[in-house]
Amino acid sequence: MARTAILFGILLVGVTLATIGVNGGFKSPTVFIPAVFGALIALLGLVAMKESLRKHAMHAASAVGLLGGLACLGMGVKQLAKIGTETQPTASQFGSVWATAVLCLVFVFLCVQSFIRAKRERLAKAGN
Repeated sequence: MARTAILFGILLVGVTLATIGVNGGFKSPTVFIPAVFGALIALLGLVAMKESLRKHAMHAASAVGLLGGLACLGMGVKQLAKIGTETQPTASQFGSVWATAVLCLVFVFLCVQSFIRAKRERLAKAGN
């Protein structure tokens, strides 16, 4: 699961790079929001490579993913409400927010599945 965290971290940084590329450059500091969540998740994935720190690091990474997913989901809903108004979001803003929300929430889903599987394995070993 540590490698999955690193992969999702890289994907989130990629969302930032793609948004900057589509916009033709740096427009606002908010463009770095996906990269911040991605860097934190990837860093925690690297920490999780050490067996003794894996459980805590992956729980922290899933918490960061959950915060990122919920925050971007909230921002995305606000953007949906602005469509058709003078202050509607650009396509790159819209795509960046929703891509970040989806990536973060899929990561959290995979983490929860992994936690459940690990718990079942521990219980099965304890029962033998």
